[in-house]
Parts: sequence; structure tokens; C-alpha cells
Amino acid sequence: MTAATVLSWVLVTSQICLVSALVLAGMRAIRGPRAQDRVTGLDTMYVCAMLLMVVTGMRQGTHFLFEAALVIGTLGFVATTAMAKFLMRGEVIE
Repeated sequence: MTAATVLSWVLVTSQICLVSALVLAGMRAIRGPRAQDRVTGLDTMYVCAMLLMVVTGMRQGTHFLFEAALVIGTLGFVATTAMAKFLMRGEVIE
């Protein structure tokens, strides 16, 4: 078994695991009994989506998906911070 074969199998397995984590986080975001659970589910969803883009970029050998993952990470961080601030204080902009 060569290193390329092992890498291919690992990338496919990680993509399957990330998609299942994305689905489970989506279920938590939809069914969450509290608003904090929904925010946590959305936060987990954007992290899983970002990692899925990175793994897909590694598998395809392109760098465009890495840049998209950086944008998703930045926007997800800002959105999570805004939602947390809204839940704590009731307003985002003071």
C-alpha cells in the first residue's frame, strides 16, 4: 500500500465523518431546546463546513477552496460573536 493510497482513504473517511458531524450539528441547531443550543449548533456547522472545504481542497489539489474556508471561518466567527452578544445583552450594537 502506497502513501498516496493511504492518504486517499483517510481523506474520504474524514469527509464522511465531517458530513455526518455537519448533519448532527444541523439537527442540534434545529431542535435545540434553548437559543444557546442553537448558537452552538450553528457554530459547529460552520466549523465542519470549513474543515470539509479544506479536506476537499486537499483531495482535489486546488487552493481555491482554502481561500473559501478562510472566508467561512472569518464570517462564522463574527456571526457567532454577534449572536452571543445578542443573547447576553439583547443588542448587538451599543
